[in-house]
Amino acid sequence: MATCPQGHASGADDYCDICGAQMAVSPGAAGIPAPAAHPAAPAQGPVEECPVCRTPRAGQYCEVCGHDYSGSAPPRVQVVGARWEAVTGADLAYYEEVVAQGGPDAHAVAFPPYCPERSFPLAGDQVRIGRGSRTRPARPEIDLTGPPEDPGVSHLHAVLLAQQDGSWMLVDPGSANGTRINGKPVAVNVPVPVGAGDRIHVGAWTVITIREGTP
Repeated sequence: MATCPQGHASGADDYCDICGAQMAVSPGAAGIPAPAAHPAAPAQGPVEECPVCRTPRAGQYCEVCGHDYSGSAPPRVQVVGARWEAVTGADLAYYEEVVAQGGPDAHAVAFPPYCPERSFPLAGDQVRIGRGSRTRPARPEIDLTGPPEDPGVSHLHAVLLAQQDGSWMLVDPGSANGTRINGKPVAVNVPVPVGAGDRIHVGAWTVITIREGTP
């Protein structure tokens, strides 16, 4: 005998045969399957961080520093920067060539008996070559004022321009006595590439040698 919600004893187990109320059926009775239980959500553990830069992990490699969580570092291309410098000095052979060409006041310019080499780093977007002027507050990065002073060098004789690939170009903006690279004249306002070992001649006897070395 089943009991209906009103307390009547009923011979039927679906509806009470006394009051007609639906019988209360327990899950699993009369072949009715019990509702499936929802699986418990897994416990949320702490977020794994990169042991190098502490960035939350998002894959096999750290998105910031490239750390490999499997234990081996991914191959990387090592970029080594170059340190360029310009070394100035006096070139007797060039001086004798200038004098032989008989330029204006060529014989009035004496070759210096002593001219120590000086090194100027090439840094920034541009490096100006020339002689400082009292009327101009800004001095060129490669200042050839001296001593000794080459009077054939203009106050702004030439400019070295840095390129995106790390190389350099030279421009003569219109110097009074011109510029040569490895013996060849440079056209005005025409950029010419320069590299390690190139010799730039300006003035009556000044030579500028470009050198490259690792920092």
